[in-house]
Amino acid sequence: MKPTLLILAAGMGSRYGGVKQLDQFGPHGETIIDYSLYDAIRAGFGKVVFIVREEIKDDVEATFAPRLRGKIEYDFAIQGIQSYVPEELGEVTRSKPWGTGHATLCAWPQTSEPFAVINADDFYGRESFAKMAEFLSTDTDDTQHAMIGYELKRTLSENGTVSRGVCIVKADGNLSSVTERTKIFPDKVGNIYFEEDDILTELPPYTPVSMNFWGFKPAAFPLMEAQFHDFALRNADNPKAEFYIPLIVTNLIYHNQGNCRVFTSQSDWFGVTYPEDKPTVQAALSALHTAGEYPEALWDSAS
Repeated sequence: MKPTLLILAAGMGSRYGGVKQLDQFGPHGETIIDYSLYDAIRAGFGKVVFIVREEIKDDVEATFAPRLRGKIEYDFAIQGIQSYVPEELGEVTRSKPWGTGHATLCAWPQTSEPFAVINADDFYGRESFAKMAEFLSTDTDDTQHAMIGYELKRTLSENGTVSRGVCIVKADGNLSSVTERTKIFPDKVGNIYFEEDDILTELPPYTPVSMNFWGFKPAAFPLMEAQFHDFALRNADNPKAEFYIPLIVTNLIYHNQGNCRVFTSQSDWFGVTYPEDKPTVQAALSALHTAGEYPEALWDSAS
């Protein structure tokens, strides 16, 4: 069974200042999503589901549907504010979506196969898609999930703080814990810190971090739904509370409902958090085309 790729494309892009899911970065106007799609197709994924807000669905479909027809099956899932919210809460008022874990849950009706989840605005590289596709296609344990871990030093921005899922990995290669740190930055001499409650804590440069490249078996969906139900009830009055994927995985591990294997990558991750990140991403993608990692015209050669 070929796995499915879920693309988290419902984010608001508040720090970037626009719909970065559709912004152009490649030498022929490619979006970052285009590279993920291209790598997913050649890795053997059989379907892609775009998780979007209702107001951008038409634009996303108009952009990507012509490129994907005949190459891979595709569908759309809507992340709505009320989706999967407990009935007893009634109408919930929020200015932003519930977070990445909730977005993943919203793709349940479109997803019956083992699936990977990625961000729309992150470049992960060919190696990561190949490793995840092989795992999802061959591992038959419904409680064994996976993630791609990157070295922290390879995931920073020169233009501001970043959020990363900081991981601790057990000797057997499974995840022990992942903690979302929202203010990570390097100092002038290259030391890396995260800030919390005005306290700075140093992190080793080779610390494995999650860049939101996860792999799940379909049996995880009911567990996600139960977790979100409890989360929504606890956070009904907190419009900024977000249901992150790392929280889902942490709870699965804590309650002995699953394990998460960590596949490490030494590739340079890059993405766009701030407008100033764009030239760096454009240069990196151009270099990959020049090196032959991607053809000159991305979609002329996809199969």
